[in-house]
Amino acid sequence: MSSIQQSIGISGAAVYLPPYRVDLEAWCDWYDQPWDKIRNVVGTSFRVRGSTENVYTMAASAVVELIERYDVDPGRIRFLALGTESSTDNAAGTVVVKGLVNRALARLGRPPISRYCEVPEFKHACLGGVYGLKNAVRFLAFEPGDPLAIVVSGDVAEYARGSSGEPTQGAGAVAMLVEKNPKLLELRLEAAGSASDDRRVDFRKPIGRMLGEQQRVLGQIRDFPVFNGKYSTTCYLDATLHAVRDMLIRRTRHAAGYLRDLRAAFFHRPYRRMPESGLLLSYLMALSVGSRADRELFRAACETAGVDPEDCAAELKRSPDFTPIIESRQIDEEVYPLAMGALKAFRGTPEAKAMLAQSFGLGAESMGDVGNLYTAALPAWVAAGFEEAAGTGEELVGREVLLMGYGSGDAAEAIPCIVRPEWREAAGRIGMADALAGGIDINRKQYEQLHDSGEADDLPAPVGQRFALAGIGDSESGRFIDFGIEYYDCLVPEPAAAPAQASG
Repeated sequence: MSSIQQSIGISGAAVYLPPYRVDLEAWCDWYDQPWDKIRNVVGTSFRVRGSTENVYTMAASAVVELIERYDVDPGRIRFLALGTESSTDNAAGTVVVKGLVNRALARLGRPPISRYCEVPEFKHACLGGVYGLKNAVRFLAFEPGDPLAIVVSGDVAEYARGSSGEPTQGAGAVAMLVEKNPKLLELRLEAAGSASDDRRVDFRKPIGRMLGEQQRVLGQIRDFPVFNGKYSTTCYLDATLHAVRDMLIRRTRHAAGYLRDLRAAFFHRPYRRMPESGLLLSYLMALSVGSRADRELFRAACETAGVDPEDCAAELKRSPDFTPIIESRQIDEEVYPLAMGALKAFRGTPEAKAMLAQSFGLGAESMGDVGNLYTAALPAWVAAGFEEAAGTGEELVGREVLLMGYGSGDAAEAIPCIVRPEWREAAGRIGMADALAGGIDINRKQYEQLHDSGEADDLPAPVGQRFALAGIGDSESGRFIDFGIEYYDCLVPEPAAAPAQASG
């Protein structure tokens, strides 16, 4: 008999950020960009990977950090998943992370991760980690005994210099500990909402384009995406709206009241402004079908925008067809013109400001200093938010929070969660502030060299790096073939030998 009805969720998190940091105020000065706009819309800085780092080294670092911070027994880990869109191998992925982690554990005098551990990798743009998290919960629901699961989300978010995406870069990984009777968050998958649809020219990474990119030091690929900014934002809002709608249909509570009562909502966060629009648009949808007072709020926003409330409500209920604007290449066309007008008017109201302050306040300042982490953006916000709440003494036991994941292309997941009684002790071990404290500011020349070639002059040595890409195989013939296979060094020091005891 399965244990599917028991509580399963997140018991801890650990963060790894590469040390090299680009200060966005300095970046604005370098390229004559408006700092006030960048700060308000994007954030304050982003991280850049070093020449010997990739998604596997960062993910393995986060997993080792998680095991150490929560004193995890590696032998109990029966599910290790990697969510990423930055893989460098189309056959293996998570097993590479497992191998690196086991090398570090051996040096730390710890046993390895169980040989009987599943090692799936999940890919769907920025949603891979959330898919991994849902599957970890499902795995544990049917697994006997007391196993553990770890889901690590990691990515390298890079854009061409001079593109609109450049200030939204980032790199890093977040590992989450998932178990039965969780300490931090219980995930309520029975009430989760899903949405997906093919958006074709939304954010993509065609392999053909990657093959045409110039390789950098140690063969690293410049994995620049193909994206259409305004259209990609529209896809994000549409997918978010549909996933929240699906979740609200599954719930018995009043829709607008549920969103109002959330203590925290952790959304996928490519940059600051995007999740704000996603939450407020979802709230307008809930208001349009809510109580009389709710509908009056909705009507006021519509009338301020000069929009007919009934037409706007009908627009929010439909599922727009993106095909005509794709085929006509009119991708800047607004598919929710009435709702976006109402959203613009609603954003400045006291009701909207209060909702954003309550739902997005926890961890927001830290996230401004992280950059876009793709799959790791959502779990990083969860980590930052709960660490802040634990540090300020906030009481969250029994409160509902919302995890809202998104992957371009597009798909979305809305997962309601309940804060567990032991959350404070679990949150106190996260170490988000420690990860942020390790940043090393680099100058314009170093940034441009590191971005373009993968190495830079006079770059400060990284501190605390656990793994390093050592080289790539080049043997194509004979009895041994390793062409393109990556090799790694484990930089975790061997335990110091105990001093010899004097005899006498």
